[in-house]
Amino acid sequence: MKNLVIAVALTVAVAAIGCGPSKEELEKKRKADSTRVADSLAAVKKAQEEKARQDSIAAAIEKAKQDSIAKADSLAKAKGGKKK
Repeated sequence: MKNLVIAVALTVAVAAIGCGPSKEELEKKRKADSTRVADSLAAVKKAQEEKARQDSIAAAIEKAKQDSIAKADSLAKAKGGKKK
């Protein structure tokens, strides 16, 4: 009976070791995971750069709008001062 238990335990151990992925499969998975992570990081970086570009454009438009309002105000004051 003791021999049967030992034989079954050895069979289970050998089966567990043999059922695992091979070194080639593990390497392929590692490379695929690495590529996926690199692609994700590149996508995040691209999105951040695009957001920064859009923010810069919005700031330039707002600055131009404020400059235009200031110029119009100064012209209106200059016109109003000359009429008096």
